[in-house]
Amino acid sequence: MNKETLRQFLIDSNKAGYAGGEEKKWIKEPDGSTTIPYTQGKWRSHDNFFGGEPYGGRVVVFNEDKPIWMMVYYGWVAEGVETDPVYATLRGALKAMPEEAPFRGPKELVVGELTYRNSWTGDVERYSGEEQITQGEKLIYKANYMGGLVDQRRGV
Repeated sequence: MNKETLRQFLIDSNKAGYAGGEEKKWIKEPDGSTTIPYTQGKWRSHDNFFGGEPYGGRVVVFNEDKPIWMMVYYGWVAEGVETDPVYATLRGALKAMPEEAPFRGPKELVVGELTYRNSWTGDVERYSGEEQITQGEKLIYKANYMGGLVDQRRGV
């Protein structure tokens, strides 16, 4: 498996997924979750989440139908805060995903009076991070995420 190809797939699938806002292509599952599928040649991703508020989910990337990478995430918008501007800012940040760290958004993005910040450690093989959106000094959104390569050698 080529890590540069994985990195590019993560960027492409992210832009076509939640960041792309193509909700008509999303699948509402019987368990109440939502799935955002994406396929590109022998690669495919499966982003499945529960939400509303708060929300949580996971993304699994497959190459030739073998799971090779995943991310789990959990986030929330503060009580009393209108969610539409927060999630519009989040989508903008996800569209600006840095190529060197294709997990979530860039280190910082300012959209009007909202500021998105993202900090992470690691690389595409193993990483964790936290993203926040503030309005002035007030924290109005926070999410944590982690993941990396999976099923690379024999285990359990």
